[in-house]
Amino acid sequence: MSTQRETLPHRHVVTLPSEPSAVRLARETAEQALIEWGIGLRHSAVGPALLILSELVTNSVRHAAVLSPQLTVIYAAGPDCLAFAVHDRHPYQPPLYGAATGTGAGGIGTVMELVLGLSGTAVVRADADGQGKSIWITLPL
Repeated sequence: MSTQRETLPHRHVVTLPSEPSAVRLARETAEQALIEWGIGLRHSAVGPALLILSELVTNSVRHAAVLSPQLTVIYAAGPDCLAFAVHDRHPYQPPLYGAATGTGAGGIGTVMELVLGLSGTAVVRADADGQGKSIWITLPL
């Protein structure tokens, strides 16, 4: 058995300005990528995935734009997995797994309820210099 992680065969990256229009553009890009990859927009994971993506991009626009004039969205998929990340250059790393049960958690609480409800995973990965982060979401298909 191999201990190497398999690379997801489908991948797309887009960099957007950290402004409100980024939410719509990130969703539209996701929909186009999913269609190209043969993942139907009516798949049961797609609606929640688009909502999660929208919340993460919204959070970057609202909270990170001061330090991060751009954000990057990474989309990836395989035969049984959908993954995406939102990256910005703000150093704050939100706690994810306490957010689903906390009060006033806002968008991250919603994200985590959806991720856990779909048996997915979420992780915050800091940039090497500590001045930015990516929030990665993985959902089963």
